[in-house]
Amino acid sequence: MLKQYLLTFCLIIATSLTALAQAPASGVKGVIKTKKGEPLPFAAIIVKGTSVSTISNEEGHYQLDLKPGYYEVIFQYLGYKTGQKGFTVEDKMQTFDLTMEEQALNLGEVRVGARDEDPAYTIMRSAIAKSRYHFLQVDSYTAKVYSKSSFVITDLPLEFLYKKEMKEMEKETNFKKGVPMLNETVSEVTFRQPSVYKQRVIATRSSMDKNIADPNMYLLASFYQPEVVKAVSPLSPRAFAYYKFEYLGAFRENGIEVNKIKVTPRNWGEGVYRGTIQIIEGEWSIYSLDLQTVNTGFRLDIKQVYSPVQGVWMPVNQQFHVEGGIYGFKGKGDFVISQSFTNVKVNPTFKPDIVVIDNKKYADEAKKVRLTGREIKAQNMEQVVSKQKAFSAKDLRKMMKEYEKQELKEKEKKGEDVDLKMSREDSTQVDSMATRRSMAFWDSLRTVPLTVAEVKSYTRLDSLVIVNAGSEKQRDSLKARNGDTLKSKKGRQFGFGDLLTGHNFRLGKESPYRLDYIGPLPGVQVNTVEGLVLNGAGLKLRHSGTRAGVKTGAGGKSEVVRGGQEWSLGGVTRYSFGRNKLLVTGIGDYSWARNTISVSGGRGIAQFNGESPMHPLLNTFTTLFLEQNFVKEYQKDFLRIDFKNSRENEHFEIKASVEYADRTALPNLEKTSPYRWIDWKRREYTSNVPYNVETETDAKTLPPPMRPHQALTVGIAASYKPWQKYRTRGGKTSYYDDDSPKLSVNYRKGVHGVFGSDVDFDFVQIGIQHGFDLGIRSRLRYKLAAGSFLNADSLQFPDFQHFAGNRFFFQFGDPVGTFRMLDYYKYSTSKEFLEAHVLAELRQFLLTQIPWFRILGVKENFLLHYLATPDSNNYAELGYGLDIGIRFPLRVEVVNNFEGFKYKSTAFRIGTTMNISWGRN
Repeated sequence: MLKQYLLTFCLIIATSLTALAQAPASGVKGVIKTKKGEPLPFAAIIVKGTSVSTISNEEGHYQLDLKPGYYEVIFQYLGYKTGQKGFTVEDKMQTFDLTMEEQALNLGEVRVGARDEDPAYTIMRSAIAKSRYHFLQVDSYTAKVYSKSSFVITDLPLEFLYKKEMKEMEKETNFKKGVPMLNETVSEVTFRQPSVYKQRVIATRSSMDKNIADPNMYLLASFYQPEVVKAVSPLSPRAFAYYKFEYLGAFRENGIEVNKIKVTPRNWGEGVYRGTIQIIEGEWSIYSLDLQTVNTGFRLDIKQVYSPVQGVWMPVNQQFHVEGGIYGFKGKGDFVISQSFTNVKVNPTFKPDIVVIDNKKYADEAKKVRLTGREIKAQNMEQVVSKQKAFSAKDLRKMMKEYEKQELKEKEKKGEDVDLKMSREDSTQVDSMATRRSMAFWDSLRTVPLTVAEVKSYTRLDSLVIVNAGSEKQRDSLKARNGDTLKSKKGRQFGFGDLLTGHNFRLGKESPYRLDYIGPLPGVQVNTVEGLVLNGAGLKLRHSGTRAGVKTGAGGKSEVVRGGQEWSLGGVTRYSFGRNKLLVTGIGDYSWARNTISVSGGRGIAQFNGESPMHPLLNTFTTLFLEQNFVKEYQKDFLRIDFKNSRENEHFEIKASVEYADRTALPNLEKTSPYRWIDWKRREYTSNVPYNVETETDAKTLPPPMRPHQALTVGIAASYKPWQKYRTRGGKTSYYDDDSPKLSVNYRKGVHGVFGSDVDFDFVQIGIQHGFDLGIRSRLRYKLAAGSFLNADSLQFPDFQHFAGNRFFFQFGDPVGTFRMLDYYKYSTSKEFLEAHVLAELRQFLLTQIPWFRILGVKENFLLHYLATPDSNNYAELGYGLDIGIRFPLRVEVVNNFEGFKYKSTAFRIGTTMNISWGRN
């Protein structure tokens, strides 16, 4: 212990001496504050005519490292007058403290009468019309970027319960409540229109762990885009539907006039901003902004300061502050970016001197410069701009759309990479020395001085590194004496617990083979047919493909890249204690390119609905505690082959299957009382024969059990997205999960007479599903399907068309296509059917008129489900729900069902908004 303290003390002394020994730099440093003496954090400091810039830290301190010479330095801060000072720098660091004055606004013309439109709307219409123009104005640039993120945990719920774990975390990771977790990154960034964004991390340092490279992915939030951080930008074409604008005044600075606009959301909450934005008169570009939004209970503040670079106003300073809590945990964080632009290439088409005329306020002037649609489409934008300098806001928007269409066509003609959604193509390269930079190197790179708290955070980490290094030496000596018996978590030995849960064995360090032992515990279930069941225990041998080479990733880390074919082979078991039966199933699959073929066979248990509408674990709960056995199953001896061919994002997919099965009905166990842990007086277990209106013999009698039979069935299904958006990059095409409708067709056939097959039927189904935005964080999704048995000469209940029913209060599965109250098998049909599902998710409707709900991210849902079969009597469900989950998708619903368009009953459901597919049956 004494040795550790001495090592720590020596480290602190050494650090202090190193700092004192640094050669004095030349430049300017100081403190920026208000007249009241309050520091101004994150103020922008820019050296005029150069790419050199920095920002002040949270304590108002700044430092500019400059070579000897004369410089004009500009100081900018939101809401304060811009300061400018000339410095003659010699071979030393000068001190210059600046007191900034608040910016006085000139209110300009006073509006007379309540009907007069606020001048903010004219300004914003012009800025919105030119937003895409500004977004595409810069063809390319390089920038040196310094970013710093700092996050602090301010409150922990029930902290006394895990004091011991907290102390261990403090020792190993430097995590401590109230101490900032700091990360700094210095990068070189290269941008090229429309979406290429490359970052090379020169240096990165974290106060949590020196060995972790956290490049802190550069966050470029452009408010010229329609949406920023999942919220509508005030410069979006849809902005007037979401915001009210108020003119606060204007000020002149360095020869330009700047308008200050108050942004007020029509309905505050997630998906919108509030605050102020400053727009340059005539240029209609952003001068600065100070906006705030909320996301699932957290508040996000965004500040940006722009500065002219080669005639284009670009963001030199960006600040992001997040604060909030969840489940009792509270914290706050800051992310600051200072960037210096070089090699800025401006697109000559987008000249800064064009004039935008507001169609609404200056209608006569706008008519004089009006362009026809033919004039816009017949010429490229450069030709149009060369002929005239003034454009109506409406025409400019049309011109920008046409420009982007023409650019896309040109790229396609040249065979260049195409991205129909213009999504950012981000790539990050981390220098191999990024995490090993010395303190002196950091002092030379860092453009923002550290605060006192941040210095303490780094000092604490350095102390822990020394202490832990000593502990590591002790562990190494123990390893040497004990024969290196300690194992890492990745290389841990097979333990007793793995007999129940499973284990993966890598057969060789770089071997493509892996042996998976599947434990029985995850598949434990209880039902009234088999009693206690151990399902899924088995072995599987996997081959991950032939070795193709070695890829070097971030931080110089290498990984083996495999390609070609993949296959697996194995078997699983299912043991029923109630029936005293062991069932074995063999499985195997082979994949190549986009194709997969799977083979399975043996003796198994299946639900009558092959989609398994009720999960066995949920059925276990209802069987033991609620005296309800929802799962209905049968036994089959089978051999099955499946084939699947698909493209990315299901742009096109085809599936095919063939199965031969010997099917046998199963009754409930004679004694089910051991599985009734709570005896409900008004309930009793139901028969394992599914209740179905088509097969019942009369109103008082259950349908007869399925007779033993053989079935040879084949099926083929295909789906297609006709308007799928895509991007082509490096010769590869990838597809987006977008709003294209998905069309599907499905055909099943029962083949009679082959291998003794007793079934004879033909079934066809067509369907469409689609989803599209109704507004910010609002969406409408629907599914429609119709089908019929063209031939139903002989089919058994597993071959019926079944529907996604639900009788359990906790509802899983697809939130769009799953009924909430429909019995699992009541309306399964051997005839024709039509089903429709609609789910509307709304950011604001009834309860969400209250801002508190919107701030927490609550959404309202309306759902409609409809089923028409010859016997269903127009079954329908109409429901209302709330997505109330914060960081977890939870939904609460109240649902009414109808038959014959008459109300039948009401039920409450709790569910998840995620589409969860089940694993083992």
